[in-house]
Amino acid sequence: MDERPNPARDGASAAEQPWFVYIMECRDGSFYTGVTNDLERRQQQHNDGTASRYTRSRRPVVLRYQELCGSRSQALIRECSLRLLSRKEKEALVGRSG
Repeated sequence: MDERPNPARDGASAAEQPWFVYIMECRDGSFYTGVTNDLERRQQQHNDGTASRYTRSRRPVVLRYQELCGSRSQALIRECSLRLLSRKEKEALVGRSG
């Protein structure tokens, strides 16, 4: 059992929870970038087909990168910058050679 603190599970308010920007790799090798305050729940949603139209037809997805951000706003700004990266730059970020 995972004993790490989980603000989402432990009842902290959304304003107090940490936000993450993440990159999932889809079955077809494509990358999906998003933000969340609960990485485990979000990955499960992607794999259940309830998170996004893009990943619904590309399951399963695997979490390849996560970055802690100070707020939802900061996570959204960082998400935008990650989406602008080239495929090679994203592969370097997730630690995979292309």
